[in-house]
Amino acid sequence: MDRPYVLGVDLDGVCGDYTEAFRTVVAEELGRPVDDLPLERSWDFAEWGLDAEEFERLHHLAVTERRILSWMPPIDGVADSLWRLSDAGVWIRIITHRLYVNWSHATAIADTVAWLDRIGIPYRDICFMGDKPEVGADLYVDDGPHNIDALRATGNRVIVFDAPYNRGLPGTRATTWAECERLILADAAERGYEFQLTLPGLDRGPGRIAEATEPDGTSNGP
Repeated sequence: MDRPYVLGVDLDGVCGDYTEAFRTVVAEELGRPVDDLPLERSWDFAEWGLDAEEFERLHHLAVTERRILSWMPPIDGVADSLWRLSDAGVWIRIITHRLYVNWSHATAIADTVAWLDRIGIPYRDICFMGDKPEVGADLYVDDGPHNIDALRATGNRVIVFDAPYNRGLPGTRATTWAECERLILADAAERGYEFQLTLPGLDRGPGRIAEATEPDGTSNGP
């Protein structure tokens, strides 16, 4: 092929566990036991008793004061899977709408990039935008029902990354990054791309970013 295979990857709910991190902040800010905030929740957090205004307030606080984007836990296996795909030749394009909170763009961008490096997630470029169909990718991985509907409405292929709030959506679905990896390779093969993955356990893994950025400029890796 004369161009790379581009994979568009969402962040919150796909690479990072936004629900778990936001749950911690909400419980502490409202003085509620964390178990009162179920992980099985709808898109609008109705099960947590949050209306739209309260969600916006708490999300803004989580991003700007609690710096949630810098410490949220990663989804299991995401860095290893994306490194194998990247090493095989997949062009990874991060696509996120994290700039929708006003007056916090510098914080959101800095914390996002620092988090990607700390977790060890590879990417060739990153797009901070809400209109995902305009980004241009061969395949997308997303969890947001509105994003998935918009992408499919414009003829794009999407892997639904499983979450309680998107289980009513039809189509290709992955519940883990191992499943996602297999689906991505199958889609690429259907389009005429051939990738040879490094076997799990034999690749250098996500720690290579930390190795490459050690203060003395040297790497302890091979």
